[in-house]
Formats: sequence, structure tokens, C-alpha cells
Amino acid sequence: MNKRLTLLFCVLCFCTIATAQVKTDTMKLSLPEAEKIFLQQNLSLLASKYGIDADKALIDQAKLWDNPTLITDQNIYAGGKWFAHGKDANGNQEGQIFIQVQQLIKTAGKRGKLIDLATTNARLTALQFNDLLRNLKYQLRSDYYTSAQLISNHRVYARELVALTKLVTGMEQQLTAGNISQRDFIRVQALMLSLQQDMSTNDKQLQDIQSELKTMLQMTQSSFIMPDANDSVPVMPSLVVDTLINAARLYNSAYLIQQQQLTYQQQNLNYQKALRAPDLMVGPEYDHNSNYAPNYVGLSLSLPLPLWNRNQGNIKSAQNLVKQQETFVQQSETILNNNVMNAYQKLLLTYSLTNAAPVDFYQHYDKLFNNVVESYGARQLDLLEFIDFFDAYKDTQTKLQQQLLNLRLAREELNFETGTDVVK
Repeated sequence: MNKRLTLLFCVLCFCTIATAQVKTDTMKLSLPEAEKIFLQQNLSLLASKYGIDADKALIDQAKLWDNPTLITDQNIYAGGKWFAHGKDANGNQEGQIFIQVQQLIKTAGKRGKLIDLATTNARLTALQFNDLLRNLKYQLRSDYYTSAQLISNHRVYARELVALTKLVTGMEQQLTAGNISQRDFIRVQALMLSLQQDMSTNDKQLQDIQSELKTMLQMTQSSFIMPDANDSVPVMPSLVVDTLINAARLYNSAYLIQQQQLTYQQQNLNYQKALRAPDLMVGPEYDHNSNYAPNYVGLSLSLPLPLWNRNQGNIKSAQNLVKQQETFVQQSETILNNNVMNAYQKLLLTYSLTNAAPVDFYQHYDKLFNNVVESYGARQLDLLEFIDFFDAYKDTQTKLQQQLLNLRLAREELNFETGTDVVK
């Protein structure tokens, strides 16, 4: 009786690892619902959005003119007097005041080129946000479908464990009556322990995946996310490789970042060339009582003479950066084509493997499970036949779930490489 209670207790512990959480804070979510929560709650995306707004503000900053400079000079002590201004006792002007206002005028279109650089930098930040979103969505979907697969595996293990527990309970009575051998009884118990270990490993993986999902969705650790995923095999859409590559060129943010980086380096080269032209300082000036005329008004013009420094080093550096980025763009083009082709081929292969088995194969195999357990209990099968079928059933069911996961992940990998959901 004690052995029987121990077995039942073990089964109860293993079978309720996920279901205990389901009864507390379970949230059943479809993938669109999970993605909606993800877009609203994910802190990494929120932080990146602030970065986009910050770089947009720099565009407005680049459009502003430089502030004028005020220069003034006046006497504070002269002829034994402090701050002597106005006229002396004889009516002569005394004291001196000089006032000058200068405005920087940028030449060679430097201001417009700075605006272009700031605009391109803001676009780069937006593309980096899109790339972060692309990677996080891929991780979210992978974790979502992996969680669904591990939960399905748990159900397979739980079903086998319940059947084995009933069988071991019956065998214990047969062993006491002397109808079966101790060897057969121990073999079935060993099979049960092996199943428990497999189930434990599966549930540990499930806990890790659940932790990642809850972090991405900003949920508490006491929650349990139950994926509402369809177990049916999706229909393979009609896809054309050239169309997929063209879509990737339009939507793959990693590829677009390299393109935009080239634009930025080209704009930087134009700006460095513009810096060869000196900027002009211009403004009015007023001099009271220290020039050839008592109240002098003049116009000030100043600019540096580009005799030795014509920004040669920065121009050469910018030219090399353009050539470097052109190489990166060529490389990204090759990577894009290969990655899209590879993801497409993997999807085709995975889909063909998924559809290799007859449609009703797994359904018949599932029904056969109960019949085999009952047949062995009635001693219509020997122990080796039973163990062989039991292991084959577990292996087949888990491989079915793994193959379905592989298909889903292959689909999401193609969506990831193209940057858009070409496969729903």
C-alpha cells in the first residue's frame, strides 16, 4: 500500500507542474494578443523610442542659426576718475565706449549639410529601432511556439505516466500473488523512472522559456502563459525567391541600416569638403570717442585664411570611410541573398518532412496506446513488446511536436530574414 501511495504521489507531482500554475495565474494568449502586449509593455522598445525622439530633436537643432556675439569695451578708470563718461567741465567728450555685434555666416552650404547629417542619423536610429523590434519579435515568437511544444510534450509524458502508474499498481498485486516475476515488475518501474526524468528535463526547459516570455511581456513570475497555438500543420504558401529577396531589400532593417550608413558617410564627405571654405563673421560696430570720429559706426568682416589647413586630413578620412561602407553594403547584399535563400530552403525541407506521414497516422497511433497498455495488463503482450511500443510512442509523439515546432521556426526565420511576414 505504501509503494502504491508513493507512486501516485510521484505522478501527481510530475503531472501538476504546469497545471498547478495554470490554476493560479494562467493567461491563455494567442500570438497576436501576446505581440500586442509585447509592443505596449516591452521596456527595451520604450527606451529605443526615446532615442528616436532625441535624434529628431537634433534635426531641429541643426536648423538653428548660430547666436550673434556681442563685444564691448569701455573705460573704467582714466585721469584719476572712475567710469568717466559724458563731458568734462570744459564741455569736451571724455570716456570711451566700443560696441560690436558679430554674426557667424556659414558658407558652402554647411548648415544644410549638417541638417542632412542629422536627418540621416535620425533615420538610422529609427532603423535600429526596427531591427531591435525585428529581433525581439523573432525571439517572442520562438519562445511562444517552443513553450507550446514543451507543454504538448508534458501532456504526452503525463498521459504515459498515468497509464504506467495504473499498470504498476496492478502489477504489484500480481507480484504479490506470484503471477508475474520480480524482474518484469522492476523493468516497468525503471521505465517509469526514466519517463519521470524525461518529464523533469522537459519541464525545466519550459520554466526557462516561460521566464523569457514573462520578461518580454513584463508579467510577474507567478504567471503562466498558456499559448493558444493551433496544432494543425499550416498550408505552405506559394513563394518566389526573387520576390522574397526584393521584399528583404525593402524591409530587412539590418540591410537598410548598411544602406543608410553609406548615405551618412557620403553626406559626411560632402560636409568635410564644405569645411574647406572659411566661414564669415560680419556685424556692425560702434566706437565712441576713440576713433578718428567721435561717434564712429562701421562694419566688421572677418574670416580665416585657408593657407595651410584646408581640412585635408578629415576629407581623406571621410573618403576612406565611404569606400569602407561601400564594401559593407556589398557584403550585406550577399548576406541578405544567402540568408533569404537558406531560410526558404529550410522552410521547404521542413514542410516536406512534416507532410511525409499520412494525415491520420498520429491519430491512429494515439488510439493504439490505450489498447497496448490494456493488452499488456491482460498479459496478451510480453514485456519487451510493451516497452518497445511504449518508448516508440513517446518518441513519435515528441518528434511530432518537435517537427511542428521546426516548421513554425522555419516560417518565422523566413519572416525574420525578409523583415516582414511573408508567411502567416
